[in-house]
Amino acid sequence: MNPGIIVSMKLSLGVICLMSSAAFGSSIYDYTMKSIDGAPTPLANFRGKLMLVVNVASRCGFTPQYTGLEALYEKYKDQGFVIAGFPANNFLGQEPGSDQEIKTFCSTKYNVSFPLFSKISVKGADKAPLYQFLTDGKANPSTGGEIKWNFTKFLVDRNGRVVERFEPDVTPEQMEASIQKALQQ
Repeated sequence: MNPGIIVSMKLSLGVICLMSSAAFGSSIYDYTMKSIDGAPTPLANFRGKLMLVVNVASRCGFTPQYTGLEALYEKYKDQGFVIAGFPANNFLGQEPGSDQEIKTFCSTKYNVSFPLFSKISVKGADKAPLYQFLTDGKANPSTGGEIKWNFTKFLVDRNGRVVERFEPDVTPEQMEASIQKALQQ
C-alpha cells in the first residue's frame, strides 16, 4: 500500500477520534441545555461553581427530596454551589407534565428556586448528550454507569469534572458532608 495513503488514513482516523470525543465533551461545561423556560443555557455559565446535577420527577417516591435539595441550595449558594435539575420521564412515566407544569409544581409545592431545565431523556436511545457524558464509564470511570432511577445525583467540581455520584436513595442531607468538602477545594 502507498505510504502516503497510510499516513492520510491515520490522519483521518485521528480527526474522527477527536471529533467523536468533542461530540461527547470532556467536561460538563461543553454542554448547552434548554432551561425550563426554553432558553439555551450553556452549562459553562456555572464555571467555577460546585454543581449538583439531578434527574428529577414529580410523581416519584423520591420527589420529597426536592425539600432537601432546596435547603442545600439555599444554605450553600452564596459559597458557589448550584443545583441543576433535569426532569426526565424515563421511569414509569413519573414526570409526564410539560415544562410549564413541572415548573409550576416545583415552585408551588416545594418552593424550588435552583435552576431547572427542560425535560430530557436520561437513558435509552434518546439519552441527552449531557447524560451520555455523565454515564460514560470511560469519561467518568468512578461515577459512570446507567441511571437506575429518578433522583440520581452527580457532584461536579468547579472545573466541570464529575467527582461523586449519589444513587436515588441517598438523601440530600446525607450528601452534605461531600458538598462541604468539595466547596473547600
